[in-house]
Amino acid sequence: MKKLYWVGTILLLSAIFLVACGEDQENQSNSKTDEEELKSLDVNFEVPETVEKGEEVELKAVVTYGDEKVKDADEVQFEYWIKGNEDDSTKIEATNNEDGTYTANVTFDKNAVFEIFSHVTARDLHTMPKKSVTVGDGESDMHHAANEDGKEEHESHSGHEGDGHAHTDGFSMHFKEPEDVKAGETTPLIVHLTQDDQPLKGVKVRYEIVPDGNKEKTMWVDAKEDKAGEYTAEHTFKESGAYTTVIHVEDDKDLHEHKEYDIEVK
Repeated sequence: MKKLYWVGTILLLSAIFLVACGEDQENQSNSKTDEEELKSLDVNFEVPETVEKGEEVELKAVVTYGDEKVKDADEVQFEYWIKGNEDDSTKIEATNNEDGTYTANVTFDKNAVFEIFSHVTARDLHTMPKKSVTVGDGESDMHHAANEDGKEEHESHSGHEGDGHAHTDGFSMHFKEPEDVKAGETTPLIVHLTQDDQPLKGVKVRYEIVPDGNKEKTMWVDAKEDKAGEYTAEHTFKESGAYTTVIHVEDDKDLHEHKEYDIEVK
């Protein structure tokens, strides 16, 4: 009888021990998962505020994931343009210094305010902080020429109202145009929105996707705001060919902006 008692006690204690170990392992697993969820991809984008025309400037991105320095980012790229002329931008690849920093040297050859994105893709995440730099006195060399042309244009086109779409002052849209898009594969669509150089939060963003000009096959995809000012969606292009993608941005008041992009699907 005593023998059965001790066997039962040992089995009971073993079961309690195994349950406790299982709970401990589960808690550790959940803790690690929570830690991963709390981590974010951060970029300290270092750019001088002012430089002289013709001066070589170092653009520097310090990339971290939580407390970890990211030494193996998938892509780091700098994109810059004269303020107000985002459609005419220049992109350059950054050099990986293998210490969590990524750099590139740029020479600005015009007096103007240049806006700069640092595109960073790492750990299956993407972020693109924005900075600006004033070159010379900040008065664009192109602005003077445009003023002269504008005088003549105003005289010959007085009273012309344009396309009827008034753009919101201070609004900026930057679409990370997908590359190497293949039919049948899921493609991420990411757009960054700012208002007066600050992330534009809480607006409605939709992608209007038209295959090869065929309006009857138009598809609409709603985006969600993953973080402040960044709106993402996914879409699978069923067939290869040219697609027109129009990004629509609206709020509950009077904001309605849209911009068109072309996507080639292989």
